[in-house]
Amino acid sequence: MASTPKQASTSEYSAKNITVLEGLDPVRKRPGMYIGSTGIEGLHHLIWEVVDNSFDEAMAGHAKTVTVRLEPENWVSVTDDGRGIPVDIHPEQKISALELVLTKLHAGGKFGGEASGYKVSGGLHGVGVSVVNALSDSLEATVYRDGEIWKQNFAKGVPQGKVKSVGATKQRGTMIRFHADDSIFTEIDYSLETVIDHLRQQCYLTAGIKVVIIDARGEEEHPYGFYFEGGVASYVRHLNERRENKQPNIFFVEKQVENMNVEVSLQYTTDFHESVHCYANNIVNPDGGTHLAGFRTALTRVLNSYARGKGYLKEKDINLTGEDVREGLTAVISVKLPEPQFEGQTKGKLGNPEIKSAVETVFGEAFQIFLEEHPKDGEEIIGKCLLSARARAAARAARETVLRKGVLEGLTLPGKLADCSSKDASRSELYIVEGDSAGGSAKQARNREYQAILPLRGKILNVERARLDKLLANNEIKNLVIAMGTNIGEGFTIEDLRYGRIIIMTDADVDGAHIRTLLLTLFYRHFPMLIAQGHIFIARPPLYRIQVGKKVKYVYSDADKAGVIEELSGGTVQADQVDHSVGGATADQSETGSEDPSGEIVVQTAHGKVNIQRYKGLGEMNPDQLWETTMDPATRMMKQVTVEDAVLADETFDILMGAEVAPRKKFIQTHAMEVHNLDI
Repeated sequence: MASTPKQASTSEYSAKNITVLEGLDPVRKRPGMYIGSTGIEGLHHLIWEVVDNSFDEAMAGHAKTVTVRLEPENWVSVTDDGRGIPVDIHPEQKISALELVLTKLHAGGKFGGEASGYKVSGGLHGVGVSVVNALSDSLEATVYRDGEIWKQNFAKGVPQGKVKSVGATKQRGTMIRFHADDSIFTEIDYSLETVIDHLRQQCYLTAGIKVVIIDARGEEEHPYGFYFEGGVASYVRHLNERRENKQPNIFFVEKQVENMNVEVSLQYTTDFHESVHCYANNIVNPDGGTHLAGFRTALTRVLNSYARGKGYLKEKDINLTGEDVREGLTAVISVKLPEPQFEGQTKGKLGNPEIKSAVETVFGEAFQIFLEEHPKDGEEIIGKCLLSARARAAARAARETVLRKGVLEGLTLPGKLADCSSKDASRSELYIVEGDSAGGSAKQARNREYQAILPLRGKILNVERARLDKLLANNEIKNLVIAMGTNIGEGFTIEDLRYGRIIIMTDADVDGAHIRTLLLTLFYRHFPMLIAQGHIFIARPPLYRIQVGKKVKYVYSDADKAGVIEELSGGTVQADQVDHSVGGATADQSETGSEDPSGEIVVQTAHGKVNIQRYKGLGEMNPDQLWETTMDPATRMMKQVTVEDAVLADETFDILMGAEVAPRKKFIQTHAMEVHNLDI
């Protein structure tokens, strides 16, 4: 006969540590409120929530290994060797602590301060495992604790029986195995690459923990593992592996201040951009916060003090600015504290005032010692900062003469800009188009009241390899900055943005893709706030216009072309009757294909005539067609540019636009088969 859970009397972590705030009912009704979306990102968020519990055990010093297993038929299991979720009866709720944690929102050992089971926790709100349970059509919880194996099953958040002991064990820990509910999620397809990238990052932030990822979905199992003794110093080394380092030794400090832990690592490179990543309790803070403010204050103060002490800065020289000392800097700031205060539900910005002074003190003292003990590093860092200061002064002069004069002294907007009549930025749109031909079509197609057109001549400068002064010497970039009205660099003010939507509209070919990438690099490196606040979009012009009789439809990808032909013809023209890789006719004797001078392909089949027009450039489209397909808010399709993972985005831009050829070649070889529309 199975035994019943025993009341824990001596354990520091038991049912009495579990605090309940409210019920679980709203989760299935509005899952997006808890996991962000019901798409692929939300699906992977289920794994992160379960893994967070295991990492909390590791941060508390109770777990050493976390194993994530992707299983056949879309099952996922997460196992740790921590203390195991308590299974004794909660004194107030009268159910087992395991059931409580899995069925009640805001129930967990992360509330209640010193009396709780955790001093530091990433899962601040305690919603993780219960939300995963609610959004899974099946979940199995196995706890190895007190010499016994405890099991309990759930379906859509509802217990399928009480927790019970099923055997003895010397093991300890928790395994959560779940199957996401396909009635909730639009698609269930776990990406091994996404799982690896996320868990590698978490492993860097928790030194000494081993993470094992097993892909068991195929005929053979494929294991992957991470273990970083160096913590965030290993993370900085990883971030800089494709960059040329200016500083030979990586700086690292870790120190406990009262009940807070501060970890900082940095290294300077020859890049012109800052790459600083902030975390609080292993949660990424893309908007920084008080820990970033403390770091920046100490960095500027220490480098100015060191430069003056060593004579790099003379008495007559002005101090290095914050921007001067951050150019080319790669840094990771990771803090752990008992009660983090975040601004907003996304936890994007840390607000605890006490952590600012802790980071400033810990980092400032250690960095001053590092510079004294590593004079070669100190010399390289100060040399980089002084060069940055000189270039920034040149850029400031260029900006003030070119841009500020334009705003304040009536310099006209760029001559090629066809502005809109509306001065309401929330309504106005700026289309950045490629060349005069596309610009001419777009100017005729647009709604002049709220749509502005700026044609670019050729390809803009690759800003990944250029400082600000060189950017401002580029006429196309200068025109774009003047048109947007925000200024750039130190003078950037988003309040002066003249258009609420900035839309990149390029041809659907290799050159168009290259121009789009160059523009995205410009926005990511010099106007990140425009991306963060959702102002940057990519237009999606059609590839084809297909007509069967009087029926007309536009097609936006080669993959959809055959289906549209069959749809318009009522199934009389089959997909294999048309060569949909190039838009021409097949060699079938029942059809003939010809191309007229306008680029329209006419496919004559036994069942009728199919007119297929392939648009190789925006300039080939009539203004009414361009308006209908790409510019009319009622019918157009656009992609909003977002950056969900700043580290991954930074690495990708570095690979694609940086100086190193080998990583770019490898990236292209790896992803070549994913390209569905390659027009050469």
